[in-house]
Amino acid sequence: MLYKFKSKATGDLIMLEAAGRRVLEIIGKEAGPTGIITQAQIPQAIAALEQAIAMEEAAGAPHEDDARTEDSAAVGSGDSMSLRRRSKPMLDMLRRCLREEADIVWGV
Repeated sequence: MLYKFKSKATGDLIMLEAAGRRVLEIIGKEAGPTGIITQAQIPQAIAALEQAIAMEEAAGAPHEDDARTEDSAAVGSGDSMSLRRRSKPMLDMLRRCLREEADIVWGV
């Protein structure tokens, strides 16, 4: 399954199920087949993702710069990619939607 996040403020963002589910769980949303992140929920979603990234990095996970030096096959595999790198497109989408006062939906 893929998650396809849509917003009037940005292009579509497609994430594989595991990555999409993890991001949704971090921001406190049910990782169901459909959903919405409202304008009012976006600041909390950004804060939750940033906190999760900081916690992962504090626990010794590779930083984004470290991931660039790894073998490209390993970087592309699901388990070795840092949360910072995996969630960057979602953070960019959230920030743009915050500026442009737009909701994000998926599965619709």
